[in-house]
Amino acid sequence: MLWIIIAAVLVIVGAVIFTGVMVSLNWDFSRLGTVKYETNTHTVGEEFQNVNIVTQTAEVVFLPSPDGVCRIVCYEEEKQKHTVSTEGETLNIIVSDARKWYEYIGISWTTSKITVYLPDREYGALSIKNSTGDIKITDRFVFGSVDAVSSTGDVECVASVNGSVKIKLSTGDISLSDMRAGELDLTASTGRITVETVECKGAVSIGVSTGRTELSDVRCGSLTSTGSTGNITLKNTVADDSINVKRSTGNVYFENSDASEIFISTSTGDVKGSLLSDKVFLAESDTGRIEVPKTIAGGRCEIVTDTGNIILTVNK
Repeated sequence: MLWIIIAAVLVIVGAVIFTGVMVSLNWDFSRLGTVKYETNTHTVGEEFQNVNIVTQTAEVVFLPSPDGVCRIVCYEEEKQKHTVSTEGETLNIIVSDARKWYEYIGISWTTSKITVYLPDREYGALSIKNSTGDIKITDRFVFGSVDAVSSTGDVECVASVNGSVKIKLSTGDISLSDMRAGELDLTASTGRITVETVECKGAVSIGVSTGRTELSDVRCGSLTSTGSTGNITLKNTVADDSINVKRSTGNVYFENSDASEIFISTSTGDVKGSLLSDKVFLAESDTGRIEVPKTIAGGRCEIVTDTGNIILTVNK
């Protein structure tokens, strides 16, 4: 009983001390951090076409320059600063880690951030390599290609890309909207992939291990999607050539979508929805219900499930 009383007293004393400290700091938890940050601004006067960013734990944001001058604003750790330089036609933003081994352990209530202010013109290749941090390209820039890799973080992009868009995440969401592109190659191990109002001349490839895939108002050359666990929804999505979807566990939903040929394969998922044109349906399910139009004209629509239902209609 005595030890319980002592423990309770210590808890109360600790709470009083913590409250007193936080009141003195105006309840600003960031002031409890052991990692120090600073803001550094770099003005780029040289001409460049390509942008190359290598960082570790920083959020990366692209914004239009208000005065036509390229500026890089880095809110960063004192011992994890970024160098900014131009080499040839490439603007390089590279992290330089000067921490000792014992300085990797610390308390931080904030995160680093790189804000890239770009003048309004067309650019070449954009390459971003990150470990932990979001990537946001939230304005109408035009790039020749985009290649983004991150371990943990979301990617949001509305910039148009003349060539390929390649985004690879381990954990995080990918969101592309209101843009055009040459090709899309999107991969996320764990996370949602959303493509909305996108026109893609070439192939769209989407791979997920665990996560939902949603396409809406998309026009592309062809569409291929693979995944282990997670539904895929295709709304107002049209591929000129083929749609090929493979899932282990997950449903496939069509809503006013179509392609010249359609191939769907699932283990324990349903295939449901509406297409836009007649197809020659080849539907097979081990234990599921099959309801498809009995049409004999159009492209091939081959659907195979193990334990899922196949229910499709055609809306002309």
